[in-house]
Amino acid sequence: MYDEKALKQVHDGMVEWWDKVKVAVGSAREKKRFSTVSDLEINPLYTPADVKDLDYERDIGYPGSHPFTRGCQPDMYMGKVWTFRMFSGFGSAEDTNRRYHHLLKHGETGLSIAYDYPTLMGYDSDSPRSHAEIGKCG
Repeated sequence: MYDEKALKQVHDGMVEWWDKVKVAVGSAREKKRFSTVSDLEINPLYTPADVKDLDYERDIGYPGSHPFTRGCQPDMYMGKVWTFRMFSGFGSAEDTNRRYHHLLKHGETGLSIAYDYPTLMGYDSDSPRSHAEIGKCG
């Protein structure tokens, strides 16, 4: 996707940037390694060099098409804007239901439901293993 001259220019710029970071932060940088919850390492900066071998149609694709890196809807968010959602859920099922109706009546455009921990982990809430966690959250 990029020619070698452009990649060298980006690399040189990144080296210069990293030198500035080291001066600004020094040894005060609390974490040396950042990662996702799946323990995939996160680089401090991404550049065109990181995607130089990608094939756009195979690896990135178009919105609504495999491999869905641009989203699952062909029009992305042009046809349906992002929803405003408060993460909510408390008390009994009846209390939570009343709260959801209240939020929707007052402009909420979607619901993000707080489930209890056993449900989040895929456990049966009726299982004896789940009893200690039921009602603590969600």
